[in-house]
Amino acid sequence: MNIELLRRLCETPGVPGREDRIRAAIEEEVDGLFDEVRTDTLGSLICRRAPRPADGSSPESPTKVMLLCHMDEIGFLVSHIDDKGFIRLDPVGGFDTRNLFSRRVLVCTDGGDLPGVMNPDGRPVHIASADDRKKVPEVKEFFVDVGMDAETVKDKVKIGDYVVMNEPLIEVGDKIVSKALDNRIACWLGIEALRQLDAAGNGHSCEIYVAFTVQEEVGLRGARTSAFGVLPDIGLGLDVTLACDTPGVPTHEAVTTQGEGFGLHVKDSSFISDAGLVREIEALAKDRGIPCQRTILARGGQDGAAAQQAATGARAVGIVAGTRYIHTVTEMVHRSDLEAARDIVAAYLETVS
Repeated sequence: MNIELLRRLCETPGVPGREDRIRAAIEEEVDGLFDEVRTDTLGSLICRRAPRPADGSSPESPTKVMLLCHMDEIGFLVSHIDDKGFIRLDPVGGFDTRNLFSRRVLVCTDGGDLPGVMNPDGRPVHIASADDRKKVPEVKEFFVDVGMDAETVKDKVKIGDYVVMNEPLIEVGDKIVSKALDNRIACWLGIEALRQLDAAGNGHSCEIYVAFTVQEEVGLRGARTSAFGVLPDIGLGLDVTLACDTPGVPTHEAVTTQGEGFGLHVKDSSFISDAGLVREIEALAKDRGIPCQRTILARGGQDGAAAQQAATGARAVGIVAGTRYIHTVTEMVHRSDLEAARDIVAAYLETVS
């Protein structure tokens, strides 16, 4: 399993609307893997591979299969710098502020990355009142301190520069922990599934598009423009989903259980997967011995919805990896679930006629 690729993907900064660096890293990684690589107007990286049937034939009207893998991570844009040099933030993506206390961050500027720390307004524990300690602050109350005087900060940092969490990927038992597994997992899958397909040596008759999309965390924006540009017949939304198989969550709300295989995404707030594709992929997983679990997410959405709704529509389904602690710096995925997601995507691409 290519952990080092996942590490590079997760540790490369890129929030909605500021995906330049992660796009460049992916473009370098996929060099030679596709027949055509282009960046669309909104900034999504669209990678196309023509059919490569094992028998060397050339299908006249190949099925277009599109893998949608958003490459943005949740983060912040700099919205204000005060007279003491403290940086105020505007969120790009959804945060639970209980997870934002005392975090190390990177302020990403045109001149380079500045390490800093993020904390909320108010008194620290030694002088806080009982009421102070009960308060859960709003995002607007958090600030970043980069340890410089105000004049230096204002010289180096501009409104619209972006801020990401500064945490490395680590391996913990059978799990991988990192910030930005949502959704660098999908970027990893979009690359490694193609490599797995090639390693199998059976070719593919479909025309494959892998779209590394922008601005998913603020409304599936890049996936919409990408899907309209490609007009796929079939869309596979690759993403994380919840794995709430943890203390304090009822079993019926767990969504997925880690270690029980990839998630076959049936429904969320943004779309209902094509029932035929759900049955087809589930049967393929059973035939290939790839562990699989069906999933329904009560709230939230993913890029598969954009493929399904583009132009006159497409058949679409989600292939997901159950991830604990989503939208924190401790996002956790089971290795075997990630491998199962890779294997089913590769197997499906091989079988599409």
